[in-house]
Amino acid sequence: MNTYVPLTVIEGAPSSPPPFAWQEWYEGVGGRTIDIPEADTWMSRIQNEQYPRFEGHVEDVQTTFASDAEASAFVKGLAFGHGADIVGICAIEPTDVYKDRTVTERYAIVMGMRMQYASFVEVPSEDAAVECLRIYHTLGESVIAVADDLRAMGIACRVEHPLGDSSVLHVPLALKAGFGELGRHGSIINPTFGPLFRIGSILTNLPLAVDSPLDAGIAAFCDKCQACRIFCPADAIPDSRDPHASLDPIGKERYLVDTGKCFPYFARRNYCSACLAVCAYEHKKWALMDDGTIGPYPAVPFASIPPASDVVADTNKHYYPKLRRDEKSPYHR
Repeated sequence: MNTYVPLTVIEGAPSSPPPFAWQEWYEGVGGRTIDIPEADTWMSRIQNEQYPRFEGHVEDVQTTFASDAEASAFVKGLAFGHGADIVGICAIEPTDVYKDRTVTERYAIVMGMRMQYASFVEVPSEDAAVECLRIYHTLGESVIAVADDLRAMGIACRVEHPLGDSSVLHVPLALKAGFGELGRHGSIINPTFGPLFRIGSILTNLPLAVDSPLDAGIAAFCDKCQACRIFCPADAIPDSRDPHASLDPIGKERYLVDTGKCFPYFARRNYCSACLAVCAYEHKKWALMDDGTIGPYPAVPFASIPPASDVVADTNKHYYPKLRRDEKSPYHR
């Protein structure tokens, strides 16, 4: 019979990165200056309406399942029913937890939701920024709804919002849960949805059958394709995999973006997202417009690149390479 495993504490591994220090990064580039009222409205709704609903009452009587597989099938059905486009399950390991954070759950129910490509036909843009925040909110509602349903069944769980101050790293969890493979731009590429989706998680001690990492040849595609490298407006994407990086779940060294070049551009140019929109995986078959047709290749209005910023204390940031700091990219003016 499917019953709870004993409570445990999983601490972030010594090699885990610290949580992203948003405030310190923004201060390092002169403050947060992007002014997009619709995006700000979505952000406000997330912080003021969703954050207070992360926790909830757990009913005393717990629903049980005949097997871990039955439990997994049930929670996946809940997630899809509440609007998720991708759902996977994995066991939580110390490397999935941020440095100096702890969790007391052993399993992650990982949920993904597609963004509308029509909002990304020009990047960076206000439309793209608004769509990112809209999906963060919509996916947040889905994650909270699944958590509420589980608690009503006596199953304790923790919400890890796609935008919130998470204790876990969504990307490593999603990779283990079979969402896709890690692209050159540092985001996951899914065979159906490409890289244009967001991720949230629910943590629980309900025993669940876990999914397997996906090896669909996407990493091999990224090794040959350089679309995001060429079109990155901040010139922050690497030429090759980083030998100093940890291995991903299918044994590949990771590509690591130069955050010190990426963030100053991100913080000035509508939160960017260019690397996602220009991804050429599968001839952009994933880049669907509202009428189901494949959308146009996005326009990337190149602008001057802000100076790199590495002022965040080393203890408050992850490792990243300093790419092409003393040379001009052949792909940029």
